Amino acid sequence: MPLDALLDSHDGLGLADLIRRSEIAAPELLEAVIARIGARDHQVNAVVHRLFDQARKDLGEGTPGGPFAGLPFLLKDLYTFRRGMPCGNGSRWFADYVSPFDDAMVARWRAAGLVTVGKSSTSEFGLNVSTETLQHGATRNPWNPAYSAGGSSGGAAAAVAAGMLPLAHASDGGGSIRIPASCCGLFGLKPSRGRNLTSDAWAGLTAFHAVSRTVRDSAALLDAVCGPPVDHPYSLPKPEQPFLSALDGKAPRLRIAWTTKTPDWVPLHPECRAAVERAAAIAEELGHEVVEAGPAIDYQALGQAMVVIVAANMADALAPGNLLRPKGATRADVEVMTWAFAERGAKIAAVQYLGAQRTIRLIGDRLHAFLADYDILMTPTMAQPPMKLGALDTNSDDFDGFNSAVQPYVAFTQMFNMSGQPAASLPLHWTEEGLPIGVQIAAPLGEEARLFSLAGQFEEACPWFDRRPPV
Repeated sequence: MPLDALLDSHDGLGLADLIRRSEIAAPELLEAVIARIGARDHQVNAVVHRLFDQARKDLGEGTPGGPFAGLPFLLKDLYTFRRGMPCGNGSRWFADYVSPFDDAMVARWRAAGLVTVGKSSTSEFGLNVSTETLQHGATRNPWNPAYSAGGSSGGAAAAVAAGMLPLAHASDGGGSIRIPASCCGLFGLKPSRGRNLTSDAWAGLTAFHAVSRTVRDSAALLDAVCGPPVDHPYSLPKPEQPFLSALDGKAPRLRIAWTTKTPDWVPLHPECRAAVERAAAIAEELGHEVVEAGPAIDYQALGQAMVVIVAANMADALAPGNLLRPKGATRADVEVMTWAFAERGAKIAAVQYLGAQRTIRLIGDRLHAFLADYDILMTPTMAQPPMKLGALDTNSDDFDGFNSAVQPYVAFTQMFNMSGQPAASLPLHWTEEGLPIGVQIAAPLGEEARLFSLAGQFEEACPWFDRRPPV
């Protein structure tokens, strides 16, 4: 079978297995992926740094081991560092930045056998849930180029959905893995806080993982890289059983709560409601106990805490003395909304920041208590279908207006960044216009295996692998 056809018919583990059996060669697969990027990226604008020569050099040193055995991989261009590679953070301010050091997570992905072929687009410093920047332009949704691929991991999702490669790195501080996965019809898991090396930025809200076409690729990747050092501020041990084993054998019967309740000021689109109601019905058909119920969340306090934490961290990132750009940024260096966040953050007192952290803990406590009575909570991933490009303008100076406009896309996701619980978006629904709608499932802290197991059942009951966009 030609390599081009193999890319369409195999996931990452499948391609790696072909490499191990010498049915294909890793350098040949790399060239096939490079050709796909060249042929398809102009339609979606997902790959902002093409690191083809470095990837060839890496493979020239020998085919890697690990579960992915030389599979090409995209790193999100947001705070992911490999010595000698660019890290632009979606910003003109970092347009010429080249990393002088290696990132620990990047080293783990390399040890898993992944070969970096490029870096994917992101919103500036990950602030927008749509990937549109002055530096790189808009990343378009492969299902309809008038729509966004989501953000901030929009480039990763657009590249995988467009068939350039089977999986790509993504990160999530308020929904930035799950939102683009929902927009682009992919599987996207945000792991538990402490499951792998977690950034201390955004008060520990962020998590690193991937978007993928299959559940098993996501499980295998988490198996390969999870487990922070014992001295890390957030630490969960490696599980006794690999996550991949959750997809084997008989799945346990689960007690699943589902809800579509949004904050009073956030409308829920009928297609998003329909997606969850259908998923709940399928879960019942699969033998699970399904109950309509949801946690009582103070969404106003949640939103206010998120703004305080993000703004304070943005002020720190742009201020003189930061580790990456010690001279600091000026208003002209960044987008209008980025500067507005930094200005707001510079006025936040320590007591306000501590109050926001307390709010996060209280919301986390509420979610932990709710999921003590249920195995899974199921919601829409977003309250609205994918947004049109231009709907979320980071070059407007309307700070409150921007944050209000973002709410329909983060209403169901950011609470699990606060609680630290694992959550995933599954591609279970498409609108009549052909746009994907994700369904989110969340579990208690440390229970990624439960999510993988349920996601695998949905993947078998409602296959999505062969459903492809027109790109």
